[in-house]
Amino acid sequence: MPFCYVGEYQTGADAVSNKGIKIFYRTYGAGPIKVFMIIGLAATHDSWNPQIEGLLGTVKPNDADDGISDIEKGIEVFAIDNRGVGRSSIPTKRSEYTTRIIAKDAIAVMDHLGWKKAHVFGHSMGGMIASKLAALFPDRLLSLALLNVTGGGYECLPKLDRQTLSIAVRFLRAKTPEQRAAVDLDTHYTQEYLQESVGGETRRTVLYQEYVKAISSSGMQSNHGFDGQINACWTHKLSRTDLEMIRNGGFLISVIHGRYDVIAQVSHARRLAKKLYPFAKMVELHGGHLVSHERTKEVNEALLELIRAAESQTSPHDWTNLSEKSTGFWSTSWNFSSGYKSEGGSSNESVIISIAETVWRIMLYIFSIFVLAFEYIRRVPRRIRPVKVGTGFTS
Repeated sequence: MPFCYVGEYQTGADAVSNKGIKIFYRTYGAGPIKVFMIIGLAATHDSWNPQIEGLLGTVKPNDADDGISDIEKGIEVFAIDNRGVGRSSIPTKRSEYTTRIIAKDAIAVMDHLGWKKAHVFGHSMGGMIASKLAALFPDRLLSLALLNVTGGGYECLPKLDRQTLSIAVRFLRAKTPEQRAAVDLDTHYTQEYLQESVGGETRRTVLYQEYVKAISSSGMQSNHGFDGQINACWTHKLSRTDLEMIRNGGFLISVIHGRYDVIAQVSHARRLAKKLYPFAKMVELHGGHLVSHERTKEVNEALLELIRAAESQTSPHDWTNLSEKSTGFWSTSWNFSSGYKSEGGSSNESVIISIAETVWRIMLYIFSIFVLAFEYIRRVPRRIRPVKVGTGFTS
């Protein structure tokens, strides 16, 4: 099986701490154009199948019995199971899961394959990992695609309404493939998409059967892996230095997002795209969190457009569809020649906005915890069965 022992490609403390850690990967196709795909929380590499098929016309891996696919597209793709899921190692300590650590895992696999540069695509948590990789190793990227991504931390909190609170509670309680499949559908797709008719059945029914089969075959993610990956999301942050490193890399970026994502809110993606001006393009699609499956054709077209633009060395200003000027109080614009500034250009104003954003996110976090606690307490009486009281003695 194709594994990479990441410690063998690292030095110093990284090599010591990651000794024995193995990352499962698969390669597809062949050609001079290299594409590296990083998937999100609790998912395995094959969640990228719609995109792999869109780029290559096949999802047959190169380690299949009959070798490399006959379909030649000039593109080679590899995708990984992040640490904590699938066939990769599952460290037991939360501290062994951060986007920085997993980004270094990814670079180790690139070194293992002998890839110098690649177009890097990341979805959700995978987008956080991809953006951290871009900040740490900007010279290894040809382009960057961030699908349904946020800035991590408080931005990982879902939209605050009854539907998403219900999804969160069901997700945490899911213990069987059937329970997990049911909640995953509501997490990944819009209700409109799930209600569509497919061959006499609803898409929900068809997808439910596929999800149960997939989860049953790969097994439920371990508690260590899930807790660790949650820690990676929660502790993720792109500092000003990280953002400067990404912009200084000079590669084109596509931020692709479903407008109705209940997990990663589109407003966070818009904010991130603005911070990466002029290299970023914002692509909003009619879909949910797994927009890569719900709107496969549009996502694949956006990814191919990014690859073509990067390969032809399109200039950032011809690529971006964003405005240089900020469009709101919470937004900030970035000026390449003078560093981080607010719309008015004052560094004091930028500090004030940064503090205000932090306070706002803390307030949202506290409020969400309160709502979750209230919702749980409200449901407790429903679970308590009334006790039948018979006729008693009276005085």
